[in-house]
Amino acid sequence: MERLQKVIANRGYCSRRKAEEYIKEGKVFVNGNRVSELGLKVDENVEIRIDGKVLEKDEKVYILLNKPRGVVSTVKDEKMRKTVLDLIDTSVRVYPVGRLDYDTTGLLLLTNDGDLTNLLIHPKNRIDKVYVAKIAGILKGEEIRLLKQGVFIDGKKTSSSKVRVKSVDYKNGTSVVEIIIHEGKNHQVKKMFESVGHSVLKLKREKVAFLNLKGLHSGEYRYLNPKEVKKLYAFVKNN
Repeated sequence: MERLQKVIANRGYCSRRKAEEYIKEGKVFVNGNRVSELGLKVDENVEIRIDGKVLEKDEKVYILLNKPRGVVSTVKDEKMRKTVLDLIDTSVRVYPVGRLDYDTTGLLLLTNDGDLTNLLIHPKNRIDKVYVAKIAGILKGEEIRLLKQGVFIDGKKTSSSKVRVKSVDYKNGTSVVEIIIHEGKNHQVKKMFESVGHSVLKLKREKVAFLNLKGLHSGEYRYLNPKEVKKLYAFVKNN
């Protein structure tokens, strides 16, 4: 027996967190009965419906996308903007693991594996996410120190990070900075730089755990192979 939200995630409909929202909203039916409170444990083979759709079991798939600018990291968008799913040709329902902003590019995982999604996005697992940002201004030593030790955004202090200035353009007054974080707060990298007085002009996520964008141009994607999936699970659990 497993918690209902985990079974929903395992069937690839959405992430476990989103499944919890659907349950609270009363959109989930188990064997014809509405469920609106968390905590219910069910058998893996029960009938589950969300918004009238029966959730079938799909094979697990894992997709690594080089997200381009101007695409939203959601399954569907109320403003009718292009989503990351519009870039992928698959018959299996997948969803993004976390999000990249509309104007942020780079590495994004999509899957229907709820267990792996939960492991990757949980802050306690401290999964490295490597970003490269082009910022306005020249980053000073004290500002680097503050970013490394953690800064306050939205009233909460970020975890420690790694920061390295890759290049400086004194003529145009810009810097290119690599920053490695473990969390995934909303607009986190942009807000971190803003907290020390620098706006982000461009932002790209280049790496998650050991996965990178090698061989993928903007808008291209590939499937992870079984060896990579096994390694990813091991990496998360042993990190």
